[in-house]
Amino acid sequence: MAVSVDIKKLLEAGVHFGHKTSRWHPKMAPYIHSKRQDNHIIDLTKTVEGLEKALPFLTKTAAAGKSVLFVATKKQTKDVVKAAAEALGQPYMTERWLGGTLTNVNTISAQIKKLKDLERRMATGELEKKYNKLEIQRFQEEIDDLNSKYSGIKDLNGKPGALFLIDVLGDTNAINEAKTLGIPVVALVDTNADPTLVDYVIPANDDAIKGVSLLLDYVSQAIEEGKGVSKEDKGEEK
Repeated sequence: MAVSVDIKKLLEAGVHFGHKTSRWHPKMAPYIHSKRQDNHIIDLTKTVEGLEKALPFLTKTAAAGKSVLFVATKKQTKDVVKAAAEALGQPYMTERWLGGTLTNVNTISAQIKKLKDLERRMATGELEKKYNKLEIQRFQEEIDDLNSKYSGIKDLNGKPGALFLIDVLGDTNAINEAKTLGIPVVALVDTNADPTLVDYVIPANDDAIKGVSLLLDYVSQAIEEGKGVSKEDKGEEK
């Protein structure tokens, strides 16, 4: 059953409010409905169209057993995105995009292996037996530092099936790496960003928490649906 998008809810959540007209990207013209004072208004029928293409793709990706990497390093949206990704059991990066996350797998994998090894040795008491309190504290600080960088991708196996981004302007490095590897990108695209960078464009306000949360709900439903199909294929209980 496909996710049903309610245009009235999009309107109520302020998804249609774009940026100031002086900051617009000309390639967003097809997605703009009008101007209100000094701001552009996004055409919500285009938002619905974007969702109706992106959501089935995300469902299909999850149904194939592939992960969707959530990327949102913008301060006001990173917490809701992290919560959504964790609830879905999907990888995420919400602090800072680390160069080479996708394209330099060996280096990233080595750091994650180091983190997991330190956590294991800390949990089993192995470190406590060998080192004094100050040294243990330093190990814990190293664990905390590594977790701040890699906790969201600690269980990412291989390359993700897709990237889902909130902020195209702020996370272009993530998009570039995905393009290098041929990983499809689904993204909210505000009136100040270039939509041609993205495979599945969801024209939307990328700042307002209410709007982002609503769109995250739709994305989450689509992925959940796909995960359900994947479990059925494997003969597991939902």
